[in-house]
Amino acid sequence: MSKHVMIFGSGNGDLPSRMRALEDGISTTLVCRLDHLSRLVEPDQHARLLVLSAEAGLDECVGLARAVHAVHPVTHIATLGEHDQDRAAAVGEALGVPTHSQRTVQLAHRKDEMRIRLAEAGLDDTPAQLLRDLDSLREFARRHGFPLVVKPVGGLASFGVTVVRGDHELQPAFVRAQVASDHGWHRSLGVLAEGYLDGPEYSVEAISEASEHVVLAITAKYADPATRVELGHVVPARLADDIRERIRQLVLRVLDALGVEFGATHTEVVLTVAGPKVIETHVRMGGDEIWELVHGATGVDLIDCQLRQSIGDKVLPHVRDVLAASRPPRAEAIWFATPPPVGELVEVIGAEDAGDAVISVTATPGTVFTGLVSSYSRPASARCGAETAAEAVRLAQEKIAGLSFVTRVPALAAAIKKLDDVTGETHDFAEDRRI
Repeated sequence: MSKHVMIFGSGNGDLPSRMRALEDGISTTLVCRLDHLSRLVEPDQHARLLVLSAEAGLDECVGLARAVHAVHPVTHIATLGEHDQDRAAAVGEALGVPTHSQRTVQLAHRKDEMRIRLAEAGLDDTPAQLLRDLDSLREFARRHGFPLVVKPVGGLASFGVTVVRGDHELQPAFVRAQVASDHGWHRSLGVLAEGYLDGPEYSVEAISEASEHVVLAITAKYADPATRVELGHVVPARLADDIRERIRQLVLRVLDALGVEFGATHTEVVLTVAGPKVIETHVRMGGDEIWELVHGATGVDLIDCQLRQSIGDKVLPHVRDVLAASRPPRAEAIWFATPPPVGELVEVIGAEDAGDAVISVTATPGTVFTGLVSSYSRPASARCGAETAAEAVRLAQEKIAGLSFVTRVPALAAAIKKLDDVTGETHDFAEDRRI
């Protein structure tokens, strides 16, 4: 029987096409949301599209999947990102097709339930509480003290995350997290307060197969101290061997506790004075092009591994061979530009001078900057490689420092228009407003 893969989410660009190219005869059905339609690449190459609203329940999704399965049996299920993993898990259970269990997805998506599960497994003692209202946040602060973290239960991309260091910051932090929770793709899950984990941050990139986990790399992370939005990453992190092993062992136990059986994972940790502590785990690859950093530093192509696993191939033997192979020392880093506090983007200057770097400008003319509020507000990035982590980070930061963002401040734009109306001339001061 030919392979029929039901993919959930936006498909993440050309990944479905790359999946179909792995073998002759692979067909795909994409299950996505209405707001994903504009992102699809080669949508006509799928056997079919199932498009649902964000509010559609799991029963509706399962019903549609059953109808497809009746006429075109689904042999594999894939989630190439984080969106709709809950739908994929429900459909997999209903059709008897292997994928992440509903419980594993729930634990990965709900940070409050993950904390409870890890505490049950003896792996975490971070105080955490699902908040009913602002008063419950004040009570949490009274019991556990400052600093603390307030964030959406099911958020991503650092939306709505605040490090709170005093009473006067509680209300704005709660409102910020509540707004992010109500408008994110994990909607209405609520707001969570956690004890603040002090120390350098890392992420652990791993891949699992048949409940066996292999750590590919430990990534050093650089984050904004207030919003926790990530400003840069480097692979491999500069760590003593004993600390690296402690982090690795913790993450292996965490993946077991969460019931992860296969696929790529991205686990965020903080190295506190008491040892490594978990922030959260995702049953997907790390974002921010971390898969590119891992590929460049270790030789393991996480995207290829994920696609091959999605069609039933075994990948761990190949991964181990690649990791064991002799390679020259190599580090890969990415650094992000922080946006101007206010203004409308006119143009970006300097991106054409990339050299050996990979510079990506994500902000387009007309983008309105409102400061660093999430990962999506970073307007550009630079990715560089070198023999050492320090040199790779330096090169990436240097490339970002070479960019100029020409912006138009709305209030000034109005004043210019008024001046134009009075004088009958056209004034363009954009070149004098580089930030």
